[in-house]
Amino acid sequence: MSVLVTGGAGYIGSHMVLELLDSGENVIVLDNLSTGFRWAVPQNATLVVGDIGDQEVVRSIVRKHAVDAIIHFAGSIVVPESVADPLGYYHNNTVKSRALMEVAVEMGIEHFIFSSTAAVYGMPKENPVREDAELKPISPYGSSKMMTEIMLADTARAHNFRFVALRYFNVAGADPKGRSGQSTPNATHLIKVACETALGRRPYLEVFGTDYPTRDGTCIRDYIQVTDLVRAHMAALRHLRDGGDSNIFNCGYSKGFSVLDVIEAVKRASGADFEVRFGPRRPGDPAEIVASSDKIRVQLGWRPTFDHLDTITLQALSWETHLESFLRAS
Repeated sequence: MSVLVTGGAGYIGSHMVLELLDSGENVIVLDNLSTGFRWAVPQNATLVVGDIGDQEVVRSIVRKHAVDAIIHFAGSIVVPESVADPLGYYHNNTVKSRALMEVAVEMGIEHFIFSSTAAVYGMPKENPVREDAELKPISPYGSSKMMTEIMLADTARAHNFRFVALRYFNVAGADPKGRSGQSTPNATHLIKVACETALGRRPYLEVFGTDYPTRDGTCIRDYIQVTDLVRAHMAALRHLRDGGDSNIFNCGYSKGFSVLDVIEAVKRASGADFEVRFGPRRPGDPAEIVASSDKIRVQLGWRPTFDHLDTITLQALSWETHLESFLRAS
């Protein structure tokens, strides 16, 4: 049997592939390489370059490789971009996910793990936010993921199909063994941007909004290390293969850090005192969002290993240094 990882050449997907291979799984990656990298897929995984919306490609993969589970990462993830291009996000994140689900049902694949997001909550009334909180996304990105969650639940009620949707908070860091990390050019992830600025690859770092109702006026987020996150997916896969019911879980540490906290952590890790500029708020950004992680800890037995901001920033900085050398040599 095999696991199909969509978007497996991207940031989180490539870490998922590593974790699956380390666990002895046979892994097939489907990625159109629009934002992912061929070199990020290990040689002992099978890479198929194609689109998740191409149902015949997905069918052929399932037939050829006896796929019994799909872990679905492929999609668009930039909140301000989704505000500017809502139809593009609904097409890429929702319409194509529906096409992938349809093939899963048709081909008898019972186990489906979906990369969802804390953006489905919008601006939660309480933090830490629980999975049963009201869903009220404030960006097309969040809405596109919420729609996919609804489709998953409806599909599970109608067919022999079970899913786990994992609502990510802010993913950061890199593989502890240095095999993968956040590599996207012009990325918007705060820790990556701060590391690039510390290394002199950006002239300054811009903070978007300093008038939020938080302790220092900047947004507060729950940062989860990427290997801890993909291990949550492994726990979800075991749950489904053991006959567990469909469910939804937050993926975070239940600890919030402000934008300024993160900047100071990167300055500590790098020893660089880079320039920080302050600008207006961006559309679609909630003031604070922190996960309640009790449910995934209790029901899936998930336990984080790298839940320290300084650890995460050191990993990210180390990866940026490695990436710079790698790209220069390529």
